[in-house]
Amino acid sequence: MLELQNINYEIDGKTILKDINLVIKDHFVAITGPNGSGKSTLAKIIAGIAAPTSGRIILDGEDITDLSITERANKGISYAFQQPVRFKGLTVKDLMRLSAGKDTPYSQLCEMLNEVGLQSKNYINRSLDASLSGGELKRIEIAMIFARSSKLSLFDEPEAGIDLWSFQKLIGIFEKMVETTKGNVIIISHQERILNIADKIIYLKDGAVEQYDTRDNILPGLLDSVTKE
Repeated sequence: MLELQNINYEIDGKTILKDINLVIKDHFVAITGPNGSGKSTLAKIIAGIAAPTSGRIILDGEDITDLSITERANKGISYAFQQPVRFKGLTVKDLMRLSAGKDTPYSQLCEMLNEVGLQSKNYINRSLDASLSGGELKRIEIAMIFARSSKLSLFDEPEAGIDLWSFQKLIGIFEKMVETTKGNVIIISHQERILNIADKIIYLKDGAVEQYDTRDNILPGLLDSVTKE
């Protein structure tokens, strides 16, 4: 269970997040809201990439507010960037072994790649360079998170910057992740198809939580407001 207590974040005199109080314990939670509402900032604060100006972050009863990114990763938090990072000199196999553990069998790494729709024989020894598309990198990053069996997996707008075909594949991957993963999943997204598989939705506006409820209670109103705009 993740608990955010009175989280505030300011930068250069501008308030980005205001008094965020949330208890997140459902299996799959989506965070949505207008551009500039603080969604990505909130995800980075949870992951430890940014530090809140004030407030506390509690994971399974432990205060992790002052822990580093690495320490939080060791506690079971995984974070997938909106734009996946390319690691020059590393292969897909190298990166997945770093995530899953150096003793993970080769066959298991291949199976994880197959799970995200990538033929392992074509990707396992590929370099993480410019030859990989954005959609391929995102699927590799998701395979890494599968490999880690994370307690909490954070995805920041996984649909950003990829084509429609890749997006359709990603939807299928997330649907499978919801069915098979034991940990909690938090996804920041504007996409109806992703919001439609969430247990609960957090709606941020102007840096504050405006709604936090089940998908069935929130999604119809969000779709109606979009239709009227």
